[in-house]
Parts: sequence; C-alpha cells; structure tokens
Amino acid sequence: MVKSPLVSIFILQKNWSPFLSLPATFIYTHIIQTIPRYKDAWIVVLMLSPVEQFGLSMVDRLWQTGSKDCSILATDVETGSVIARLENAHENAINSLINLTESTVASGDDEGCIKVWDTRQRSCSGSFNAHEDYVSDMSFVPDSMKLITTSGDGTLSVCNLRTYKIQTRSEFSEDELTSVVVMKNGRKVICGSQGGTLLLYSWGFFKDCSDRFVDLSPNSVEAMLKLDEDRLITGTENGLISLVGILPNRIIQPIAEHSEYPVEGLAFSHDRRFLGSISHDQMLKLWDLNDILQSSENTVKGQDASSDSDSDGMDVDDNPRSTKGTKTKNANKGAGFSGSNNFFADI
Repeated sequence: MVKSPLVSIFILQKNWSPFLSLPATFIYTHIIQTIPRYKDAWIVVLMLSPVEQFGLSMVDRLWQTGSKDCSILATDVETGSVIARLENAHENAINSLINLTESTVASGDDEGCIKVWDTRQRSCSGSFNAHEDYVSDMSFVPDSMKLITTSGDGTLSVCNLRTYKIQTRSEFSEDELTSVVVMKNGRKVICGSQGGTLLLYSWGFFKDCSDRFVDLSPNSVEAMLKLDEDRLITGTENGLISLVGILPNRIIQPIAEHSEYPVEGLAFSHDRRFLGSISHDQMLKLWDLNDILQSSENTVKGQDASSDSDSDGMDVDDNPRSTKGTKTKNANKGAGFSGSNNFFADI
C-alpha cells in the first residue's frame, strides 16, 4: 500500500484515554504516541487517505472526521467507539472541518460548498455556496458569528452564521489561498497562498488585501498557527517552520526544518510548550518552544493599532461578487455523491 502524508495533528491532555481505535474502513493508519519527556500530553495523528480532515469537540469528547467518501464520522475519544456516521453529508469530498461551538461544526468540500451542522438536532442548519473550488481552510470568529473561509479559487469569503448568507467575498487573487488566521484582535485576517505570499485583509475591507508579505515566497504556505495577536507560525512546502511577525511584517526567526517535504499540519500542546509538525515524510516531530519564544518575546509585542493603514470600523459589504474563478482544482480531489440533511441518522 502506498503511504499517505500526515495532514492533521492534535496534541491532547494525557488525562484522556491513551488509546483510540478508529475503523480501518475510515482511516488506513493511526499513530498514537506518549511522549516520555512530556508526561501531560499524548498525540493523535491521522493519515490522509481516506480521511482528509478532523476536528475535536472538547466538551462532548467526540472525534469528528470528514472523508473523501463524503461522510462525517463521530467517534468517542474515551472509548474509541463509533458514535454516529452521516452518509453523503456533501455531494463532493469533504476537504475541511472545524468545530464552531459545543454543538455545531462546519464542513467544506471540493466544490466550495460549506455546511453547518447542529449535532444536537443532528441536522444541517444551513449551507453556503461560498467558492468555486475546494475549501482549503476555515476560521471562526465567535464575537461576530462569522466564518472566514479560503479556497483554491483564490478567494476569501465571510459567511454570516446568523443569517446564513455570504456577507462578502474577496476579489480573486493570483494564487490559491491555502490557510487563514484572524489576528490583531479581529482587525486583520491573514491568508497564506500557494505562491508563498501572505495576504493581509483589514476587517470590513475584504474585497482586496491591504498588505502583502512576500518573504516566504516562492514556497507555498501550507499551514499557519496563531501564536498571539502579533505573531504566527507558518509551515511551508520546503519543510521550513518559521515564526512570523504581523505589522510590522517580518520573519522573526526560523523555528525548525521538518524535512524537505511540505509541512502539512501544526499544533500546540495544551500548555504551548511544544509545537508539533507533520509532513509527507511520515514523521511527527516535536519542537520545544521555550527557548524560541523567550528569544523573540520582545520583538513584535506592543505594536499600536495605528500600524494598520486602513480604518477598521466599517461593516462588510452585503453583495458578494458572482464572477467565476479560473483556478483549477487539485488532481487528487474526490468525486461527488448525493446530499443529505439528516445528521448522523444511522446511530
């Protein structure tokens, strides 16, 4: 069997069961490892095929996975038993999954459709045809109940979870957008791109980016992890992990080199002492952040809001553009199946 790259990672507290058994029909391989020098955590890593994305409900302790077969699976982390499975959740392969609240999750597929699921009612609460290509990443802003999404079509969308309308959509960028984080206390949205440029959008001005940071080019920014309101950690296709400052924009320092392969996922331990990274080399690597963060602690702290060139007070516009995208999808994306509105019907 051809090995698949590691694409997702969570580092959990050790007071959860140190064993998780998921059906082989949904994942080919799972790796669970207790770290001897780090007694308060254990690590769960899932392989790419057929599961593409997963999320964790910390309250319900459910392990939620989205798959190429268009299904969503809920698994009990404590026992490893399957709680529920939703067949045909999307018409196309599920490419992204995110926990929103204690009882809601959102999923995105290969054709740009995003669905929000109520796990208590076990039904689809609403959907957005937000993009023309695969949904690459999502970020939830709870204060305004907005879901920020990026896509292979090169656009960023703002989905209103109160009205279930697409509140705004950006112009098409030159590259596929691969990742997204919200920073500067909600005033800035940072998007990673296939060409390695970070696009900075000011909240309320999503049509076009307000700034670009090109120092990571030409390597695709495959993963981003927010450290604080001024700094984020990036993983790029050349295997490098870097600490990046936002406004002022600069690479503060390289953190590590995972391998020569793309960094597909990044995660903190619960106390943020360790950073975990995964890549196509089939290896999970842990990096001690103590020394790294101490040496860069004072480099970008205390930046004033006046660093932003745009006003941050405007509301987002309500009429997204309807122009079609021109980007082609990745060759490995899945085929479609019929949809369903019954969440986890076959319990």
